Amino acid sequence: MRFADFVVALPFLLFMILFKIAFGIGPGESGVMPMLVALVLLMWPATARLVRGQILQIREQGYISASQLLGAKTHYLILRHMLPNTLGVVLVTLTFAIPSAIFTEAFLSFIGMGVAPPTPSWGSMSNEGIKTMLTTPHELIFPAALISTTVLAFNLLGDGLRDALDARMRNRE
Repeated sequence: MRFADFVVALPFLLFMILFKIAFGIGPGESGVMPMLVALVLLMWPATARLVRGQILQIREQGYISASQLLGAKTHYLILRHMLPNTLGVVLVTLTFAIPSAIFTEAFLSFIGMGVAPPTPSWGSMSNEGIKTMLTTPHELIFPAALISTTVLAFNLLGDGLRDALDARMRNRE
């Protein structure tokens, strides 16, 4: 977990600039791969912390102790009890991470650090649309509306999945 703390401490824009330099991406070239790698490398610690916390909590449950007393092997406990109980949390976390990744990509493309203009991106489309906002406002409105709608849709999906997969919430009703 100390490495995860180190990764969380890294500033994202500095990390993106270093990745563009490391991959040899020049100005005007598409930086899709470095952006994806940077997003993955910087977003995994939150999920790792959540899974670790879930595993530590599940490990203390009575049915795990009972299974161990009955002679269950470690791989059986992991596959039968721990993995299914953490899968819902991971799924919900990923559906909440997707809007963050979409917004980050759009922002980086908007400021010129992400995807270069021949490659389609809502951020670069918004950047082009802001230049002609007074004469053709639809060039800015449509990409911004699509970003907002997509982010909202994934947030609502994550919220619905959380409600559906949370066993404690089902017990209250």
